[in-house]
Amino acid sequence: MNFALTEDQAMIRDSAQGFLADHSGSAAVRAAMAGATGYDAGVWQRIGGELGWCGIPVPEEFGGLGLGPVELVLVLEQMGRHLLCAPYFSSVCLAANLLLQAGSPAARKRFLPEIAEGRLRATTLLPSIADWSAAAAAVQARRDGERWILHGRCPRVPDGASADWLFVLAQVQGERQPGLFALPREANGARVTPLEGWDATRRFAEVALEQVTVPAEQRIDATGRIGEALERAAALARLAIAAEQLGGAQQCLDLTVAYTATRKQFGRAIASFQAVKHRCAEMMVRIEAARSAIYGAAAFAAVETTADALSLECSTARALASDTYFFCAQEAIQLHGGVGFTWEYDPQLYFKRAQASSHWLGGADVLRERIAQALIG
Repeated sequence: MNFALTEDQAMIRDSAQGFLADHSGSAAVRAAMAGATGYDAGVWQRIGGELGWCGIPVPEEFGGLGLGPVELVLVLEQMGRHLLCAPYFSSVCLAANLLLQAGSPAARKRFLPEIAEGRLRATTLLPSIADWSAAAAAVQARRDGERWILHGRCPRVPDGASADWLFVLAQVQGERQPGLFALPREANGARVTPLEGWDATRRFAEVALEQVTVPAEQRIDATGRIGEALERAAALARLAIAAEQLGGAQQCLDLTVAYTATRKQFGRAIASFQAVKHRCAEMMVRIEAARSAIYGAAAFAAVETTADALSLECSTARALASDTYFFCAQEAIQLHGGVGFTWEYDPQLYFKRAQASSHWLGGADVLRERIAQALIG
């Protein structure tokens, strides 16, 4: 397997780094955090319409770029590095991912072209447990003639208060596997409540469904294949989280190196102290190990493989990325001398994202247990 980036991949990475450095700096992130929707509509329009990033994983037949997991990881790494406030993760890495893996042909044709162009914002549940299909038990679906009735609660939906469509996983009455349903955010009986979270750079909402009526055609999963499809979708979502975490960890190191080069004690920059050098070196070693695992998992995901093998690779990368991000974020705060946790400095933003993202689709300890069971079970 060749792990070297192609010329096109390097260009995608560099263009993402340049654009986000200009449009998702510290001031822009803080402005988006304070805004009503949690993101800059102008930046989002450029991401979808001008840059085409929403179409990276979408096949060309649905209006996308038809690229693969490696290209998506390269962009997500830079998004995590610059804490991009936008509905990209929810629309592309969750909703479009579910459609590509578990959606029916009609649903893909209906939703994917608009998602690829950035004209449609969609989202779905992002649970803290590792089993995405088990989270569907929180919503019940029953057939009522030519329609479905949904009742239940989705407790953690990213960008749930601003998305156009909600893709809801529900336990279907009389069926062993869950179903996937599409409903507009403002559907009758759907109550969306914004949540105040630890990480203000990514908005979450609770969605309560009270006997919501859904037309039969808005059940959008492909019959008989959603079980394995959900496992693949969860694996790719973990890879996306890991890529964002990698970018955040890298920025923690960069911020720390820049700060220690200017902060002086005893007439010298603290970056010249051996203890500080060792701690920065430890951060770098961990980041490069995580980068190797994440890029390797992305390259593995780009080839045809079983859901079990893909899940193992992506879980490994995600567990390592979670540990790396948390370590680098806390080291950044410590090496900033305590001011890193004050509002005026950025390390506290990365520390909060590191803590929040460590629970998405299973924590590192849970994933390591699943890996051990798969290897020596």
